[in-house]
Parts: sequence; structure tokens; C-alpha cells
Amino acid sequence: MGTGRVLACALGCALGVTPAQARIISIEIATVEPFAGGAEFGSTGAYERLIGAAHGELDPADPANAGIVDIAFAPRNARGMVEYKTDLFILRPKDPARGSGMLLFEVLNRGRKFLFNWVLDAPAQAAQAVNDPRSAVDAGTSLVLRRGDTIVWSGWEADALRQQGGMAIDVPVASQNGKPIVEIVRDELVSATRGPPEAPFYLTFKAASQDKAGTQLTVRRREADPPRPVPADAWHYATSRQLELLPKGTKPLPGSIYQFTYQATEPKVLGIGFAATRDVVAYLRSDAASGANPAGGTIRHAVALGISQSGRYLRDFIYQGFNRDETGHRVFDGVLSHIAGIGGVFLNARFGQPSRTNTQHEDHLYPENTFPFSATPQHDPVTGRTGALLRNDGFDPLLIEVNTGTEYWQKGASLLTTDPLGRKDVALPDRARAYLVSSAFHYGRAGLTSNRGPCANMRSTLNPAPVLRALLVALEEWVTDGTVPPDSRIPRLSDGTLVEAAQTGFPFIVGVPVPTAPNTIARFSTYVDPKPESGLQYRPLVPRVDSDGNDVAGIRLPAVAAPRATFTGWNLYADPFPVGSLCDREGSQLPFARTRAEREANGDPRTSLEERYPDLDAYLAGVAKSVDVLVKDRLLLREDGDRLVQAARQEATQ
Repeated sequence: MGTGRVLACALGCALGVTPAQARIISIEIATVEPFAGGAEFGSTGAYERLIGAAHGELDPADPANAGIVDIAFAPRNARGMVEYKTDLFILRPKDPARGSGMLLFEVLNRGRKFLFNWVLDAPAQAAQAVNDPRSAVDAGTSLVLRRGDTIVWSGWEADALRQQGGMAIDVPVASQNGKPIVEIVRDELVSATRGPPEAPFYLTFKAASQDKAGTQLTVRRREADPPRPVPADAWHYATSRQLELLPKGTKPLPGSIYQFTYQATEPKVLGIGFAATRDVVAYLRSDAASGANPAGGTIRHAVALGISQSGRYLRDFIYQGFNRDETGHRVFDGVLSHIAGIGGVFLNARFGQPSRTNTQHEDHLYPENTFPFSATPQHDPVTGRTGALLRNDGFDPLLIEVNTGTEYWQKGASLLTTDPLGRKDVALPDRARAYLVSSAFHYGRAGLTSNRGPCANMRSTLNPAPVLRALLVALEEWVTDGTVPPDSRIPRLSDGTLVEAAQTGFPFIVGVPVPTAPNTIARFSTYVDPKPESGLQYRPLVPRVDSDGNDVAGIRLPAVAAPRATFTGWNLYADPFPVGSLCDREGSQLPFARTRAEREANGDPRTSLEERYPDLDAYLAGVAKSVDVLVKDRLLLREDGDRLVQAARQEATQ
């Protein structure tokens, strides 16, 4: 993977700033309106929604932009600059003086806002409501609004969908000698594992020609299977961006991996997405033109939040040097990356594909997991390189990385805190913390109901958001007044809580398949025709579990500390999908038997509910005890602890 200033103005207008002042040269504000009908949020009061777009330009000769792949091949304006335009959405205190002075920047996930549903427990309404928050209900617990934060989103992914409130960035296309660049690329096309069945398949890039010469379509059932050619007469281009199987109406077998190599054209300069975030935030936290600054000119600190893809984006943002703005100032004082594992994002590359995400079954051989993995400086015996995620250049943010069991099974998260061979624990630098939310899973958020989907086991509903809220507060306090967050909570080799897959100690439960290995961290030389390299390999490990099957180490929420079920960060595919492969980034939820007789009849070794909780009071006492411990340790807010106790009461009496 490859290695500002804004002026706001009245509705519908645009003002400019000279390049000598900034790299964001203008901003258009299309909408300024009350949020939630003018409702007040704690001592902060009312909020406003600002929606518009920022126009930026980059100097290709500036060392701060030298790492942007293909910027030298982007068209330039009369000043010799490369231009871009990015969508902008701000929620700000109506009275800036009542705000906290904290800018909370959420990195979009494929153009979508995750903050309110994934962190603040807003109901999972329609995509439009999630991406276009308007009401107090959309704000969920409203924690960050009550704290007075100014919340900002701006586009960074050029091909993110703008439908239903999605946000994106417009960047130029690279060309050479006045002609569009054409190169062979690889698209992996899988049906029904991460969404509805696809027919036709949608290509990531525009095909340079619809001539089939030089193209190849193959199919395999599992990632490790040898690919089988699909005859040329069994498919055709429906358009230059769509592939259709023949005869017309043919649908792919769910989960089978189709691989298509073809000549693509018109690569966008995607790495500009990093610079756009850098420059938008740099301006919003500056005091220049404070009367027109959309953030009110009162920002003293900035933190970033990234979830899944956007967490991986932030890891690359730091490592590739974008946390230093062009004037030599730190961009983000703190970063909270959630469920990113050890990955980066396949963005800053020619024909990059940032929406890819590596799992055991699909997207397995796309650039995502490359050394260095950890914030700690290390030598990598696999590649011979030395390095760390943090640059130690004076511009590193304070860093909190949160993961679930899924990222240990699918995303190599153990390598955040071990050496690359998984032989010994490593200590993180003082500027970094790592946490496991025990037994949680990648997709955990508010409003989920358990079902099987494509998986063998019932899917998990465990929600890690209460932990995220506590750690977000801890990060802001770390940034503003130096209050250090709780020590890292992760499984370790030294105490036997980090183990090989065969050593987890998971109980034998009739009818419940268990994975035999985590996703490997593969090395390969090119993503067009990837060949996994032999020799010394990275060694990802997974959490050990207790007699119930719940993770021993990490932050154990009441659902795990006083359990009524086994929760896992893994699940497996079921027929008609590739049976036995890890089921994307899903978890499992395996309820305990209600009575001893029921569990004995089912051959279930886990203690039943009636055996472990003599009555409702005993169960609620266990929940309350776990809440009190987490609150004391600053891993749970008291308001969330009270909610969890009430939720436990409701669940137990249903």
C-alpha cells in the first residue's frame, strides 16, 4: 500500500482565501439550520447543522504532499495547484462560547456516518436518518453534544455513494502524456456474503474496452481453492462498469469468489483524501478569520474517531505522515480507532480500492495488513524491516485502539501487542492504549436482533458502544488535561489469555461448529496476480475463553461478566455458503439452557440459568457488581451502567 483553511458564509454563498493563507481556498454553505428543532443539550444548549462543500488545492511540490500517489499526473490549475472538492457536514453549538472547544471528527465509513448508531446507540433507522441526523432521537444518548463538542464529517473516498445522505470527495483523474492511464487490475466479485445477491457484478473501475481480449474471469468456492476459468461465452459486459453471467439471469452460487482481471482506465488520485482531511481539520481548528470559521473559531483541541474501514484509514493517516499539516502543526491531538485490527486502507495507490476489507474468505489478497502493525517500534523478522505505526516525529496523536474478538480472529489484532511472530508480548508506548471488548464482534451496535443470516450459529447482538463512549471521554480528557486513560486491557501471552486457535478452551456444545484457525496475515507482491509468499510467517493469536466460552481477558461488559449466553467474535458460514470458513465479521450468540434438566438433555456443559442465578435478585446483583467495577475503572460511564442494569432487568423478566 502506498505510502487549511475554510471560510463559511451565509446560505448559498462562497468566499475565497488566497493560497498563501491556506490550502482550503473556499467553502460553500448550502444549509444552516437548527438541529433537533432547537432542542437544548445540557449546558451546551442548542446545536446547528451546517451542510456544504470545501474546495481545496494542493501544491504537488510541497513535501507534505509528495507521498500522494500520482499527484504528479493530476491536472493543475493556473497556479500550478491540484484541485479537489469535498462534502462537509458540521454539527456545532449555536453559541460557540458554550461549546467545549473540542472538535470531534468522525471519519466516514464508505461515505456513511457511524457515530450516532454505532457509538451513541441511536436507533438503526433508515440510512437517510443515520446519514442526515435531524432529530434528538437521531442523536442517541447525545453524549458528545451534551459535552459541547463540535462534530465534523468531510468526504475522503472518491467513489463513496452520495445517495441517502452519503458523503464523498471529488478528486482529479491521473493521466500521462495527455492520455488516460490504462493498467491491468483485479476485481474480486462475491455474491450475498456482505449484502444481497449481485447480478450483474459491479466493477470497481471503468473497463478501458469491452473487448474480452486480455481479460480473465475465474471462479473458486473457497479462497484457498485453485481458480477455474469461466468460459468467455459465459459472461459479458453489461456496461463498462458491470459484468453479467450468461445466459442472462444466471446467478452466482452464494459465497463463490469470482475473480476478474481486465484493463481499467481513468484512475483517480485517491490519496488526496488524506490531504483533504488534514487541511479541513487544520483550518477548522485555526483562529484565522474566526468570525467566518464554520467551527466558530473556538476550537482548541481535535480528536478523530474511526470505525472499521475508517479506523484503518486513521492508522494509515498517522503512519503516512498526514497528522502534520502544511504549516507544521499537529492535526489530531487524539485518535480513537475501533475494530480496525492491524490494517490500513488500500487508498493511496494507483487504482486503489479502499472499500476492500480482508477476511479469511474474501478480499484476502488485497493490500491491508502490512508491517508495521503496532504503535511500538519493532524489528520484523519476516520482511527485515524496522518500524512502528507512530512516527515519533513530534506530530503523533494520543492513540486508543479498540477491538473485539472478531479482529483477533479476522484482522490480526494480537499483533498490536506482540512481536510479529507472536512469541512475546510488547509494551505499548505511553502515547498509546489497546483494548479488547471481550466476546464482542465487529458489527456490534444498537438495535440488532439475533438471526443466522449466512452463518451456522445465531448471530451476536452484543453491543460494545458503552465501552466506546467511556473511552471517547477518556481520550478527550487525556487530550485536554493530561488525565491518562485506563491501562490497556488485552489478552497476553504472559498470563495465558492469548493462545493458538486450538488452545482457546471453547466448550463442546452439540451442533455448534468452532473455527480451527484465524485468518492468516498473508504476504504477496502484487494485488493483480497475488501469490502468497512462503517462508517465515506472521502468527496471529486469539483470546482464551472461560468454561462458558466467553473471552477471559479484556473489558467484560455485564453480558459477559454476568452472562445469560456465550458470545463469540467469530461465526462460520453455513450451506449454501462455503461451509467452515469464518462468516465474514460476524459473532455467535449461544444462549444458556434455562434449567439443569434442559442442559443435561442437550448435553450442554455450560451451567444453566437456574443453577447460576437462584433468583432475579442474584442475577441483577451480578450485573450491578460488574457495572460498579467498570465504572470505577473508567471503562464505563455511570449513566451507561444504570442503563445496562435496567436493560438486564427487562431481559430477565421477559
